[in-house]
Amino acid sequence: MSNLPALVAELDNYGAVRARLGADRLGVDLWLPPTLAAALAVESRARTRLRAELDARRLEVVTLSGAPFAEGGGEPPTDAAAQPDSGAQLDAGARSGAGVEPSWTEPARREYTLDLARILLDLLDADAVRGAVSTIGLGPRPGWAEAADKASLGILRRLSAGLADLAWQNGRAVRVGFQPAPGLVLDTPEQTVAAMSRMDRERLGVCLDLGHVARSWPDPAGGIEALTDAGLSVIEVRLAAVPGGTTEPWRTALRQVFGAAGPLTEYLTLQSRGPGQTPEQIAADVAYLLAELAALGLAPEVETCPVR
Repeated sequence: MSNLPALVAELDNYGAVRARLGADRLGVDLWLPPTLAAALAVESRARTRLRAELDARRLEVVTLSGAPFAEGGGEPPTDAAAQPDSGAQLDAGARSGAGVEPSWTEPARREYTLDLARILLDLLDADAVRGAVSTIGLGPRPGWAEAADKASLGILRRLSAGLADLAWQNGRAVRVGFQPAPGLVLDTPEQTVAAMSRMDRERLGVCLDLGHVARSWPDPAGGIEALTDAGLSVIEVRLAAVPGGTTEPWRTALRQVFGAAGPLTEYLTLQSRGPGQTPEQIAADVAYLLAELAALGLAPEVETCPVR
């Protein structure tokens, strides 16, 4: 449990962000390395301590990140998160690196994800009916052949069974969102639909990085529509605080996600600019996101609590 004190210390920064924003509550999307996740999954007292530390800072958790897997890095950064009906939620956990091992051909990925689901169920507020865990887009496309596809489908079936069992035991559900990214089995809308059409759509869906969508998909809005037309759930959406040259496609995708028909997702993730940010910088990023949402006609559900 050596990493728990470091995580608790990181929560102090987000407590300071909450205070700076004047918010009653602030949501955080935690990344827990595998060794810490494995320990927390079996030690109820440690989970109780973590929940108490969150409560003391008026922080709440509805999502956990399962990427990277390796201690100290190993996959592309995935940072902060938010609930679109009530504002923005932030990440507490630095990430670096570019690998994706282990992929979803290996049981270790499933066990790590189920550990995160077990932990999340104890961290959710009492009135929350479900939460989400994000993960990689299955694995690297180079070398992904029929044997890898078959192995991953078997592991994903067991993941679904594990999630169903946890829901039965706890009365609340955890869903898993797979994030398309360059070089992964899940990348383009067509590849994502093809790969996920054979999965359990009740418990497994897509985690969309709007930066990737804006940069790589020729028609971001059409690509998102292709996912939903295929019956895939957009479990989580991620976006950067400073989109740069992709600003307009990024906004187009955001409008598609939160259109007139209602939001396509429950969780909106604000990706921070990396480790070492001050509470002032993080609060400014949240303000930027809220301004973008307001420009689309979206606003926090409770005006006195702009960020959750």
